[in-house]
Amino acid sequence: MVTGFQSLARVGTTRRASQRNRVEIRSEMRFRPCIDLHLGKVKQIVGSTLKDSDGSASTNFESDLPSSFFANMYKEDDLPGGHVIMLGPGNEEAAKEALSAFPGGLHVGGGINPQNAKDYLDCGASHVIVTSYVFRDGKVDMDRLQELVSAIGKDRLVLDVSCRKRDGEYYVCTDRWQKWTDFKLKKESFELLARFCDEILVHAVDVEGKRSGIEEELVTLLASSCDIPVTYAGGARSLEDLERTKVLGNGRVDLTIGSALDIFGGDLSYRDAVKWQRDQEE
Repeated sequence: MVTGFQSLARVGTTRRASQRNRVEIRSEMRFRPCIDLHLGKVKQIVGSTLKDSDGSASTNFESDLPSSFFANMYKEDDLPGGHVIMLGPGNEEAAKEALSAFPGGLHVGGGINPQNAKDYLDCGASHVIVTSYVFRDGKVDMDRLQELVSAIGKDRLVLDVSCRKRDGEYYVCTDRWQKWTDFKLKKESFELLARFCDEILVHAVDVEGKRSGIEEELVTLLASSCDIPVTYAGGARSLEDLERTKVLGNGRVDLTIGSALDIFGGDLSYRDAVKWQRDQEE
C-alpha cells in the first residue's frame, strides 16, 4: 500500500532512497499489507480490546504459520511498505523473523525507542514505527522525538498517530491505544510531525479489526491535511474500500487491510487485493 521496498513519493515523480535495501517506488495510492503479532503469534485482533493488565485481546484470527511466511508472500507479490506491529511483549523474535524474510520491505512498530530502533533496522526493517515513546503527559515530547531522529535519521522513521474521535475531533491514543492524548489531528499537527519523519501511519482505533468499513471522515482529513506519505488502517473489508479510499484520499492515502483478508480468516480474497494493486500500476 510500482515496485520496490521503500518510502513512497506522491508528486508525480519517483525518488531513489539513499539507504541500503531501498529502491524506487512509483507515486500512486497503494494497498499495504500487515503482520500483527500478539504473544508471538500472527493474529488479527479488535484493536480497542487490547489490555495492558494481562495482555488479553479479542481475537479475530490466529495463524499457525510463522510471521516469515506472510513476509515472504508479500515479498513475492511485490507489496512493499507493509507494517509489522508488535502488540505487547513477547513478539520481538517473530518480528525480526518477518523483517529478515523481506529485507527493506517492511516497517516495524511496537515498543520502539532510540535504544532498540537500530537493531530492528539492522534486521531488515526499512522504517521503524513509533507512537508511545514520543508522547508524554498527553503531548508530543520534542526532546524524545529529536532523540529518535538523531539515533536513526528522519527518513527511517514513521510516526503512528492512531486515533479515536472525541467531541467531533480526532485525538491520538497511545500505549496500545488505551491512553488519550491532547494531540488533535489537524493540518498544523501534520506539518509539525513532517519535520521529523518520513511517513505517517494512522489506525482508526474505533473500527480497527471490526471489518465495518473505513472511517471516511478520517481518510478525507488525512488527504487534506498531510503532505507526506500517509497510510490509513482500520475497518477496511472490500475492494470497494480500496476504491473509496482512492477517491476520498485523492490518491494520496494508502490503505492497509488486515482481518478482512482470507489469509487472516476474512472474506476478501488476498489475491484480488494484489490484483487491484497490479491494476493501479498499469
